[in-house]
Amino acid sequence: MIALRKLRLVFHLLRGMVIVALRFSHVTPARRAEMTRRWSLKLLRICGMRLVVHNDGARLDASALVVGNHVSWLDIYTVNAWRPTPFVSKAEVRQWPVVGWLAEKLDTVFLQREKRTEAMRVMHEMAERLRNGGLMCVFPEGTTTDGQELLPFHANLFQSAVSAGCAVQPICLMYEDAQRRQSVAPAYTGELALGKSLDMVLRGGPIIAHLYVCEPIAPGGDRRATSAAARDAIAAALATLQAKVDKPTAESLAELARHAYPATEVGAGAAGDEAADAPMPGREG
Repeated sequence: MIALRKLRLVFHLLRGMVIVALRFSHVTPARRAEMTRRWSLKLLRICGMRLVVHNDGARLDASALVVGNHVSWLDIYTVNAWRPTPFVSKAEVRQWPVVGWLAEKLDTVFLQREKRTEAMRVMHEMAERLRNGGLMCVFPEGTTTDGQELLPFHANLFQSAVSAGCAVQPICLMYEDAQRRQSVAPAYTGELALGKSLDMVLRGGPIIAHLYVCEPIAPGGDRRATSAAARDAIAAALATLQAKVDKPTAESLAELARHAYPATEVGAGAAGDEAADAPMPGREG
């Protein structure tokens, strides 16, 4: 069954390439967005996932910088299944087979982290898109986690919204398994290989992808104040979502640690439980 779903996923990715290559240049931006949304929803379904959106009445229809917590490579498809949005991504993603090509065609802004001038270049490109009425999405933690807690936010990319004079739309992502527990199966963290991450998602399903739309932050503040307000909103939304589910099991956290941090042993007994309860550090995303 898992092998069949992987095959379906490959065909779906290839179908996405065909759609982008042959149809995108002949349809309106609104139609492209709808095609992207439907394609992303189907990808989630193939992975055994269902999207649930909370507080969608807070969604902005105007230009906005969308910011969220970062758990998985699936976050991008979850957001696009809600509202197709160009992302800022690490430059390495451009080299991923199929996925990198699709990301480039969907107007992703690629960031080369090793270059000091890159942050300024990306900020200016984002600000220009926002001034022209577009959307952009960033994950200001700068890395992925297992989703249990938030890391500090990097405020530099919020400057794009400040410079463009546009609002910030915080969103919160959380994944839930069939036993009404927070799921760490989608977590793409540490040294976890993409193929192994996909296996964990397919074995861990069905999974609900929760997306909570926070109240927008009006323009006017500086980047640090805006970053802090966005983090507070996402933290509150995460607490609201987590209050409705149980914590991840120690076994699921130990499995994630075993594959994401193979050089680190997770002990047994009380020590193992303590390690399993601790939030995982992430990987740059």
